[in-house]
Amino acid sequence: MRVFLIGVFCWMVLASAVFPPSYQVAVLKYKGGGDYYSNPTAVPNLVKFVNKNLGMNIDTEVPYVEVGSAELINYPWIHMTGHGNVVFSSADASNLRNYLIGGGFLHISDNYGMDKFIRKELKKVFPELDLIELPFNHPIYHQAYDFNSGLPKIHEHDGKAPQGYGLIWEGRLVLFYDYQCDLGDGWEDFEVHKDSEEARTKALRMGANLLQYAMMGSEIKP
Repeated sequence: MRVFLIGVFCWMVLASAVFPPSYQVAVLKYKGGGDYYSNPTAVPNLVKFVNKNLGMNIDTEVPYVEVGSAELINYPWIHMTGHGNVVFSSADASNLRNYLIGGGFLHISDNYGMDKFIRKELKKVFPELDLIELPFNHPIYHQAYDFNSGLPKIHEHDGKAPQGYGLIWEGRLVLFYDYQCDLGDGWEDFEVHKDSEEARTKALRMGANLLQYAMMGSEIKP
């Protein structure tokens, strides 16, 4: 009986143990005057969502990391957003290129007004590559959640259909760019934009797909 009780106690200790996070994601800090810091609750909310619904174990603390920092390599998935200008120095571009070629993944969400700047700066990173619109059957739209018509429309902006673009390096998608969609706004706390629960859920589910695709490469259904 004593052995049994000791066994039960040990099981309870293990069951209640708090395991440290497996990895951490970050938000990209860049120069040029654009508000890289917009949507401060977005990625933390996405992390909480995937930890709860996909069983991931991502650190809920989401730091900002400079695009030219050697620390970039510590984060397997990095989010970038803003409304305005973006400027990459040659050192920034080289560092970001090495990060992406080395296995990193960058998600860019145009918060309205970034498009004409980010396209030009990405040419500094991969002059030999063009952003291509991904077809709706691309695996990124069919991870834990299926998006058979591509990106959900979260904010109207110009009223155009949302588009998902990618940069593909040697057969691997290293960057995903959502345009006319604004996924990041959909991840924010409800009080910020007062989006409907339906819109916020769609945005979080698409964000979950991005994280799962970049980190796990699986198509496990919830």
